[in-house]
Amino acid sequence: MTNKKGKVYIVGAGPGDPDLITVKAAKAIKKADVIVYDFLANSKLLKLAKKGSEKICAGKTDGLHLLEQGAINRILYKKAKKGNIVVRLKGGDPLVFSRGVEEALYLRNKGMDLEIIQGITSAFAAPESFGIPLTRKGRYSSIAVLTGRKSNGGSIDAPDCDTLVYLMAVSNINNVIKAILRSGRSKKTLCAFIERGTLGNERIVTGNLSNIEEKASTHYVRSPAIFIVGEVVKYGKRIYGHKH
Repeated sequence: MTNKKGKVYIVGAGPGDPDLITVKAAKAIKKADVIVYDFLANSKLLKLAKKGSEKICAGKTDGLHLLEQGAINRILYKKAKKGNIVVRLKGGDPLVFSRGVEEALYLRNKGMDLEIIQGITSAFAAPESFGIPLTRKGRYSSIAVLTGRKSNGGSIDAPDCDTLVYLMAVSNINNVIKAILRSGRSKKTLCAFIERGTLGNERIVTGNLSNIEEKASTHYVRSPAIFIVGEVVKYGKRIYGHKH
């Protein structure tokens, strides 16, 4: 038995670009004995790990889970109980449309030492990568970050905010658009899909609520992608001159 005290770091890997990892998160990865990572966490970040560290892929991307959540919780606990420093590396921010809170509660209930390290969410980083602001002083002052697909089959939310950002909306875009239109927005409202935001092969497909579904199909938009709705979309072309 070891007397070394284990600890779990629940870490946000950021939106995709490995350079957007925080300094604090990178330090945790470098000292970890065990790293349990998701597909959405850039694999280049694993190169920061020390020699001999154990790496476990949990999967956890849109529609594909290699390990069920209960199994992930138990792995984190068992590895840390043995005295290991464990990093749970999650795409984006670990508490934004993620089950990081479930992992944290499980570990806390087991009496395990843990720390949450924030990450940059793709909800903000992807639009900004194309020069699209989420707000503008005096014009657009409210943002909602929403899920584009509810696991319980519930209706999609479309609150009265200047800017809406949906994650996991690609496969359910028809229902997302219907919900937005029911909320009273015009079919001419600007919107865009941003695919693989912040990565070298990122791309944007812009349109309005009447044609974005067709455009997404024509351009074969695939996950991971965010869907942003609002007049802020127009700034992207003015700042970076993006096409589509």
